[in-house]
Amino acid sequence: MSQQEVQQELSVDQYTLGLVGPDQEWAGTVADGGTIETYTPPGCWGPMITPEFHGGHEVTRPVRVEGASVGDAVAIHIRDMTVTSMATSTGSMAEREDAFGDDPFVDHRCPECGTEWPDSIVEGTGEDAIKCAECGANASSFGFEYGYTVAFDDDHTVGITLDEDGAHELANDAAEVMDIPENSRQHPILLYEPGEMPGTLGRLRPFIGNIGTTPPITMPDSHNAGDFGQFLIGADHDYGLESEEELEARTDGHMDIPQVRPGATLICPVKVDGAGIYVGDLHANQGDGELSLHTTDVSGTVRMDVEIIDGLELDGPILLPPEEDLPFISKPYSDEERETGRHLGAEHGVDVEEDMGPIQVIGSGATVNDATQNAFDRATDLLDMSEGEVRSRCTFTGGVQIGRLPGVVQLDMLAPLAVLEERGIDHLVREQYGL
Repeated sequence: MSQQEVQQELSVDQYTLGLVGPDQEWAGTVADGGTIETYTPPGCWGPMITPEFHGGHEVTRPVRVEGASVGDAVAIHIRDMTVTSMATSTGSMAEREDAFGDDPFVDHRCPECGTEWPDSIVEGTGEDAIKCAECGANASSFGFEYGYTVAFDDDHTVGITLDEDGAHELANDAAEVMDIPENSRQHPILLYEPGEMPGTLGRLRPFIGNIGTTPPITMPDSHNAGDFGQFLIGADHDYGLESEEELEARTDGHMDIPQVRPGATLICPVKVDGAGIYVGDLHANQGDGELSLHTTDVSGTVRMDVEIIDGLELDGPILLPPEEDLPFISKPYSDEERETGRHLGAEHGVDVEEDMGPIQVIGSGATVNDATQNAFDRATDLLDMSEGEVRSRCTFTGGVQIGRLPGVVQLDMLAPLAVLEERGIDHLVREQYGL
């Protein structure tokens, strides 16, 4: 990673081959307070079926934020997002046992000639279309257990699943329909032409599945989280880790949280100098939990502003979602609620703690329970509270939401703004929610 000229606005359309970490080439340097615009190819399925990839996504090269140092945090204000794909395919996955070593997302190899991370070509359509350039064998490590193809309306408000004929028609023009960027190296998943569940209508609300800062170790981009990262522990490939402790280097960029969308602010740890902001894995829609492990991967653009928070040392992200996405129990108090609270406090002789704001602490782990404990640990460190107080505040003024099974959660609570001021982030919460 080399130093580059500082820009107030930076556009990024160069991608890694499925990796994040300090060895990746910078896309450029943006000023503190500057703007980043990205144009990214689909995540998940395209890289998954392309054996050249070392991870399950195709994220941008990292962006250096001028002045960001290890031990700081960086706030990413997501201003806009536009989906440019007109269709995609997705579903639940089936692994091809002979096409990988330890991990089908990572250490690909041709099942016939044994070439590792082989170059590949496309011949025709269907699940046998991805061929090893060396020997011509089907080199993809994934197929569908159950798959479907979705076409979007022009405004990307709804999608409808297609039958086999409709899916085949789109497969013949897969790259154009999915708007695969010129610099992308993935094969479009529309090539697989799955046609199950036809005629099902779904609402669309696009969001970003993988966004964050660069970890201090190189890892597959899809495994930069406490659940997917479990597959690195003990793995016998280039990115294997020896222990859970080594996985603590992660920055939890791969969240798959539907509330990470325009209008949200994401506060991320800085674990390498310059932060190394990256973006990828845009989704057209998803219910909480991403229950089939995959959803509607799309190409698209994202526009965001960045802001350094000096000296805020975080283990993982904090999310400030759009107010409309907050659960009822953790929305900011209304004027009427404050007034009622004052009267109730006077009646019982206690002062009302009115100056409170919503935060969501992200946690990740092998299971939802592990992820929730991770979020408790992060919240206790952030707020300098006992775990008992955090649990109580999250019960009385918040809760826990599932971003992705098996193990990414959002821990909601109303936090004292005086404490957030000490951490240097109260202004973000006040601006986000008009407090």
